[in-house]
Amino acid sequence: MLLIDTHCHLYSEEFDLDSQEMFDRAKAIGVNVFCLPAFDSSYATRMYDLKFKYPNEVYLMTGLHPCYVKDNYKAELAFVKKELDHKSFIAIGEIGIDLYWDKSNLAIQIEAFEQQLNWAIDYDLPVVIHARESLNEIFEVMDRLDLKGLKGIFHCFSGDYEQALKAISFGFYLGIGGVVTFKNGKIDQFIHQIPLDKIVLETDSPYLAPVPYRGKRNEPAYLANVLEKLADIYGISSNDIASQTTKNAKQLFKLDL
Repeated sequence: MLLIDTHCHLYSEEFDLDSQEMFDRAKAIGVNVFCLPAFDSSYATRMYDLKFKYPNEVYLMTGLHPCYVKDNYKAELAFVKKELDHKSFIAIGEIGIDLYWDKSNLAIQIEAFEQQLNWAIDYDLPVVIHARESLNEIFEVMDRLDLKGLKGIFHCFSGDYEQALKAISFGFYLGIGGVVTFKNGKIDQFIHQIPLDKIVLETDSPYLAPVPYRGKRNEPAYLANVLEKLADIYGISSNDIASQTTKNAKQLFKLDL
């Protein structure tokens, strides 16, 4: 059973002490592909180091995370553009809008988001969208722009059923991780109504660990808990969930595995 963690920040300092063991635990339960979204330029070297060490398992994205959109955002966007011009990536991400931590910089978050969406069209790459407490604002941007042909993932989807339908109407997948195991996560109440060919699996490691690890450091091996919960919700086998979600991720990111 091949599992793909479509969203994990394995270059985070939280893995410095047991990085190899973390990879071994993931592979032991079938997670053999790790897709790494970016934060900002300060983490680029750490990302490239992991790609060099695990060339056949680690796949990189580039982008400016909305929580890292600060006063220097134009320089950060210039870095992303330079990376796109000179290196190969599976996607632009994670990008988007975050209204949980800071609402005061919404205008420049939107500017950075729009720029990176347009680059995704220019470079024919999918996007991975961060939408914390901002789904409607993101939908507004996407409705306004000419994004014909754009594909991607709504990472850590936590909206309601109507928002889920809106998200997939753009031709996007829903990224499902630890939140589906939370009692107050709510997506477990309707996710069975979303076709499996519109879902990919993710952990967001080191964040959002699933039950029974909630509150602790997350890691790709815990994708097994997400898989088990989805199998229970959909009423089908874990193998069937794994097969379809892996197919979805391979298709989106054009992975030749």
